[in-house]
Amino acid sequence: MPKKVLLDCDPGIDDALAIAYAHGSPELELVGITTVAGNVGLDHTTNNALRLTGFFGMDVPVVAGADRPLVRDVVLADEVHGGNGLGGVRLPAATSGVRDGHAVDFIIDTVAAAPGEISLVAVGPLTNVALAVRKEPRLVEQVREFVIMGGSYTRGNRTPAAEFNVLADPEAAAVAFGAGWRTTMIGLDLTAQARATAAVRGRFAGLGRLEAELISPILDFYGRHPQYRVEGPAVHDPCAVAYALDPGMFTTVPARVDVEVHGRFTSGMTVTDFAAPAELHNAEVATVLDTERFWASLFTALGRVATGMA
Repeated sequence: MPKKVLLDCDPGIDDALAIAYAHGSPELELVGITTVAGNVGLDHTTNNALRLTGFFGMDVPVVAGADRPLVRDVVLADEVHGGNGLGGVRLPAATSGVRDGHAVDFIIDTVAAAPGEISLVAVGPLTNVALAVRKEPRLVEQVREFVIMGGSYTRGNRTPAAEFNVLADPEAAAVAFGAGWRTTMIGLDLTAQARATAAVRGRFAGLGRLEAELISPILDFYGRHPQYRVEGPAVHDPCAVAYALDPGMFTTVPARVDVEVHGRFTSGMTVTDFAAPAELHNAEVATVLDTERFWASLFTALGRVATGMA
């Protein structure tokens, strides 16, 4: 049976690829998409999720969530993802509307309806997850696994210390890491190994509308950002989907991860202690990616999506 995945996201260029990856992987069943403010505001992330699912030919509920961090002002990454979140790409109008209700309740209810079966994969700020854990602490025992794209055990990208998804809502990230489950952290040190170089991008040829109308334009936009001009853009969020699909692609190391919420220069830092005693471990931190296996898996999935769109 396919593994059930609930994707909490903030589409977002790399989120778009993550959604396509999950859709094109028959080993996964995407049971829902919840949205959060992050790369762009909630209106854009939700609209993008709806447009992307329509473009890919998906039948999956999309539920809107938090439009701001728990206690801080909104921090966006529109300089990386463009004003609309998709590098200016204009997809066809959505073919379905947003599901009634709030993402927090959808997460709680969906997981509770299938305890032990659903992988909760969060690739945006962790506001929805933190609110869900606070509202229903049993969520921690009910999920199959909790995987995030976020954090770093060396240096950040939005600041020298902090990765964007954690920096956008450090208090929420602190709640998530401290909730009592074992978080799998797919951070920058791992996702930097998944770069869409010129050689990689050449392998997208033949994907028809998927490549011409979405993948190439968004990666072109992504690649203009200074941090990506030399080696090509890192496709962060698909790495978290890849872990849910095939953990064997990854080397992980147990660690204690705490989130800095007070530091003047280090707010949002994921302080990672690989030497912590085993009883203090709260995370599995991904350190090495089997890049050939990852790209082969992603290309195969995107090929299925492209065929379905033809």
